[in-house]
Amino acid sequence: MSATTTPQVGSAARPAGPLRETSRRTWRQRHGRKTLIWGWRIGLLVVLLVVWQALSGPVLDPQFVSSPNGIATRLGDWVADGTLWSNTWITVQEIVLGFLVGALSGAALAYLIASVRVVWDILDPFLMALYAIPKVALAPLFIVWFGIGTDMKVLLAAVTVFFLVFLNTAAGVHEVDRALVDAVRLMNGTRRDIAFKVVLPASMTGLLTGLRVSIPYALIGAVIGELVASNRGLGYLISDSSAKFDTDGVFATLVVLSVIAAVLNAIVNLLGKRANRWKPLDAGA
Repeated sequence: MSATTTPQVGSAARPAGPLRETSRRTWRQRHGRKTLIWGWRIGLLVVLLVVWQALSGPVLDPQFVSSPNGIATRLGDWVADGTLWSNTWITVQEIVLGFLVGALSGAALAYLIASVRVVWDILDPFLMALYAIPKVALAPLFIVWFGIGTDMKVLLAAVTVFFLVFLNTAAGVHEVDRALVDAVRLMNGTRRDIAFKVVLPASMTGLLTGLRVSIPYALIGAVIGELVASNRGLGYLISDSSAKFDTDGVFATLVVLSVIAAVLNAIVNLLGKRANRWKPLDAGA
């Protein structure tokens, strides 16, 4: 005798699968933590500037440490006569081009080499030896090869970025779960499937870490090239201001460089959030 089950009233109207409930959170619940963090950041910056301005003169010699008012005045003068825009645009081009060249070549080579363990083991000591060379020492050599134009600064920034992206991406490739690779192979997955559906997503954290870490080094490479040999750019402004003992100009240029680095870092973080949308949310998120 077979048992029969009677459908419950209203069961047909229930959708299959997990139920979804619309989250009704207030603006404070959705943005409260971010607002708090940015509030503390702005407050801390304001306090530091106020303390700096208050100490500049009575305690600190403005000729050596400048002051917020002096920096703002110098920036205003450079904006008015066009000095800031023309030199900033040159340095931004060198930073962005160097970052793109170094990041793309470093990531591509890392996926090619690190995916083949034997090749990686052979080339590893040579790559680490090249990485250990101080990039500043390459500036005179690059001047001989490429002159003092934009190419030299771009390549110096690219070389600096290349190794950071390469090594971090390679580390991400090596940490890919081999069980996932074996599972794709059991499902008759091709090398292309393994590369694009397993290795690339799983190693994205290493790649993004390399991109974030290399942002200031791209800036450093471009500015060092301008400091060594250049007659334009933010590095030239630093060199020219220091030669005139103009600390306001030096600090003003450093402020502009900090803003550029912050903007580039924000762009990379935004790309990282979009690239990592496939990852599960943390339990505490």
